[in-house]
Amino acid sequence: MVRTVSGIVLAVVVLGAIAWCQWSFGILLALLLVVGMWEFYALAEAQGSRPQRIIGLVTGLLLLALNFSFVSDDIEILGSGSRVFGFGLALLLLLLPTMIVCELYRGEERPAANIGTTLLGVIYVAMPLSLMCYIPILGSDTWDPAPMLFYVFIIWANDVFAYLVGMTVGRHRLFERLSPKKSWEGFFGGLVGAVIMGLVAAWLLDESYLTWGVLALVAAATGVLGDLAESMFKRSAGVKDSGSLIPGHGGVLDRFDAMLLSAPFVFVYMLYVM
Repeated sequence: MVRTVSGIVLAVVVLGAIAWCQWSFGILLALLLVVGMWEFYALAEAQGSRPQRIIGLVTGLLLLALNFSFVSDDIEILGSGSRVFGFGLALLLLLLPTMIVCELYRGEERPAANIGTTLLGVIYVAMPLSLMCYIPILGSDTWDPAPMLFYVFIIWANDVFAYLVGMTVGRHRLFERLSPKKSWEGFFGGLVGAVIMGLVAAWLLDESYLTWGVLALVAAATGVLGDLAESMFKRSAGVKDSGSLIPGHGGVLDRFDAMLLSAPFVFVYMLYVM
């Protein structure tokens, strides 16, 4: 019951934030970024690393803000848009070498690992969330939440169909070392569910069935790899969930792991195909 209720609340919040306006979508991405990076750094610390949490979070948020400002029609309310963007870009470039400077004074035994895990938090969590800023505007002159909503639906359809098929006829393990319950039958069942949702998106949006069908395949296949990647991090840290923010579901990484890895692939596909 707890898992069901919290899942419904999470779905309403996520879908509502995406559909409401561009700014609510940006705030949602920022919240997911902060919590997701904090969870990732906690996993890294459980493995013996000492990432620079604050600098990593500031770098991630700045990266998201720059990408959001680049696509926003309302960024002029902050002042001179080009000047703000230029200042933010300069600050982002300075933050990267600042990580090395800060490590000089921390006196840790594994400075390279600490800097590496700090940067990995930005790459693994902040970069894909920043790329999601572009999904609602690719192929359109104005911001349209529909592509982002259907991207979420495709990921969810993949999860649901993979679970149902895997529980029903799953026999052959997909990646037993990291996820003993996943099966090849569930994997292909998830792909079918994702493609069905992609075709529904094409029908409702009056767009190419082939284009959306392939997008669904790209999102679903890379989403499974995202799930396995997060399982790899958790297994190395010796924990079951990345966090406890969402009752019955774990943390942000547990719920959005598929999108974190699939977003760059979906972005490139939409950029050059759609």
